[in-house]
Amino acid sequence: MTVSPFIVSAEYLNEHLDDPQVVIADCRFALANPDLGYQQYQKSHIRGAHYLDLNKDLSSPVEHHGGRHPLPEPKQLANKFAAIGVNFQKTLVVAYDDSRFAFAARLWWLLRYLGHERVALLDGGWGAWQSQGYPVTDAWFTPQPGHFVPQVRDGWVVDVEDVKARKDLPTVALVDSRDSDRYSGKREPIDPVAGHIPGALNYPWQEVSEPQSYLHSVDVHKTRWQELEHKEDIIVYCGSGVTACVNLFSLELAGIRSGKLYAGSWSDWCSYLQ
Repeated sequence: MTVSPFIVSAEYLNEHLDDPQVVIADCRFALANPDLGYQQYQKSHIRGAHYLDLNKDLSSPVEHHGGRHPLPEPKQLANKFAAIGVNFQKTLVVAYDDSRFAFAARLWWLLRYLGHERVALLDGGWGAWQSQGYPVTDAWFTPQPGHFVPQVRDGWVVDVEDVKARKDLPTVALVDSRDSDRYSGKREPIDPVAGHIPGALNYPWQEVSEPQSYLHSVDVHKTRWQELEHKEDIIVYCGSGVTACVNLFSLELAGIRSGKLYAGSWSDWCSYLQ
């Protein structure tokens, strides 16, 4: 059993469904079918959960550079959090998805990027909630609006120029979070150019959890990152800055807080190669 303030069990969440200081966020999403997550939410979700869409809520509009999922504008995101009832540094936000934290971890990282530390992932995700027979509904829930004033941690994000300038420094590690086939360039289903940023190490994000979406123990995460734990900065990227957040979550579980997000990730990097 993984123990962290950033993880809650289905049992814990069920016991706190009526807690006014707990807000639940449904982050289910499918890159190949952007409407699917919301359709699933409409059919069935954890009672009281609010749906947050990767494209519409957790990203800003795509431009020529900047990647496929640019970070949302902080003020707009803060307003969204307030609208679903989040009070800054008071409300516990519990995020879940059905994709091994691929999208819930993005919300986890964004909340902390805005200075809100009270956020956790639901261990086992939607599947764990269903398998344990806890209540689901198709009903909408209207929250009491919260008050959210962001305190943005600008140092948590790097851009393409930062990566170019720092990736080869001995005190810096560059981590590619995609699966090994995409890292090696054998397969590229999304972006127009295959391969990886020169000098990057491959730590696939799927290694963070079991196939059933249960997180590995803290000891597993510590072992996973032990070769990089003394680096001053660990710059993490993926395809578009989404699943990289799963690795940033893993670093946090390992007690390593030097991780930074290259938000544009490979989709931004390769936009300069065409």
